[in-house]
Formats: sequence, structure tokens, C-alpha cells
Amino acid sequence: MADQTGPATRDEICAVAIAEAFRGDGEVLCNPIGTTPIIGGRLARATFEPAMVMTDAISVLAANPLTVGDDDAERLVEAWMPYRDVFDVVWSGRRHVVMGASQIDAHGNQNLAAIGDWRRPKAQLLGLRGAPGNLVNHATTYWVPNHSTRSFVPSVDVVSGPGYDRVAPLSAAIRDGHEIRRVVSNLAVLDFEAPDGGADDGPRRMRLRSVHPGVTVDEVVEATGFELVVPDEVPESRLPTDEELHLIREVLDPHGYRKAEFGG
Repeated sequence: MADQTGPATRDEICAVAIAEAFRGDGEVLCNPIGTTPIIGGRLARATFEPAMVMTDAISVLAANPLTVGDDDAERLVEAWMPYRDVFDVVWSGRRHVVMGASQIDAHGNQNLAAIGDWRRPKAQLLGLRGAPGNLVNHATTYWVPNHSTRSFVPSVDVVSGPGYDRVAPLSAAIRDGHEIRRVVSNLAVLDFEAPDGGADDGPRRMRLRSVHPGVTVDEVVEATGFELVVPDEVPESRLPTDEELHLIREVLDPHGYRKAEFGG
């Protein structure tokens, strides 16, 4: 079992930042993908968003907080949700997904399909997956565990999930369903809420919302391959509360699986 003592570590701060992306969502399907996002989603459900419904990543909605990686954990089952039923929730807009992004640009266009020319890529990745439908139907947050100029790029090689510039000329129905809530990386939290990057001044652009403790604004800017919207004052990402640290370390991830994404 991993050492779970001491002050909050970067992985725990990132999990809390992902949890914060769900604040105010209410009764929606919380659908985080990946270890750190799952911890963040389950943390939000266990604390300030109890009305959210949460999958066990297989086929049921579980009311109790489940331990990551424990397939035999006891489940307090609220409902059965086979994969086909997820699409009804997606199309209704009652879902908030956390996805990965191999590349992302200033307007939020995301790539998890391929690197290089799509006709003959250097690397084949996951593919478009559900990203196009997700982005025009409900809120989406991105988790990027390695913030660098290779992941935050001037232009993505393939658009899996459309950003604000691509959605802007489309119908009001599509624009209304499109929301990139947050981008959480190992360095910072970003969003698209800056007034000088909003719809009144062209498509929204990525804004630096907070930097994680120990990270400077200059470090984030240097690790980003495009110009960020940087407010005059950038706060630090909030630390976990004692209750949240207890839940992360002793209930949700006692084996420390989240640390693998941070070289631990």
C-alpha cells in the first residue's frame, strides 16, 4: 500500500480540481474516464454533489463510494445502466464526461485519434471514440497529466472533439449543447471563461484559471504551445480538505493507483 501520510500531493490536488469541475452539476451522470478523473468524480459525489449518479465503470449506478481497482467492492446499486442506455443520457445532455486529450489547442479542439498527417500518421491513438457526440451534447472536461508543448499545441493533428472556433458557425442547438468546462493538467487548471476571449470577441480561448501549488505562471506559459489568456492575478488551485484527503487516501484509492500518472 502506498504511503498516504503527510500534506496534500500534486496528484491529490489534481483529483480535487477535477472534482471541482462537477460542482453545481446536480443530478447528471458523472462519467470520468481514467484513474485520476474517476477519483475526482467519486470525490465530488461523496462530498458536495450527492445528487449526481455514478457508474461503477461497468454496468450499474452505485450509491456508495467505490475503491479504485477493486472489482469485488460491494456496490449499493441504485440502477442498472448497460452501455446502450448511456447514449440516451448523452443525447439528453444529462451527462458530464472527463476525457483525455493527447493534443488540445487554444480553442479547445481535442485530439485522441492520431499524431501526424491523418492520411499516414506517425502514431495511431484511440480514435475519435465518442468525442464528437459528447462535445455537442453535454459538458466535457479534459484531463492532461503531462502539460507540455507536445500536448498543448497551436493546431491539433486530428479534431476528435470540436472546440469553440469550430462550433461557433454551427446552429444554436449545437452551440447551446457545447461546453468545455475545464482543462485540468499536472500544472494548472484552465477554462474558457475569460471575458476578453468570449463570444463577443470571437471564439473563446483557453484561460489560465489557477496554478497548482509550487507551479508558477511562467512555467505554465512556457509549457503551452500557444498564447494563453492570463488574468492579472492567477490564484493557486485549492488544497484538499481533511475530509477529502481521508476519502482519497483511505476510501477511494488506498493503494495509490493515481500516483502512476505522476511517476509515483
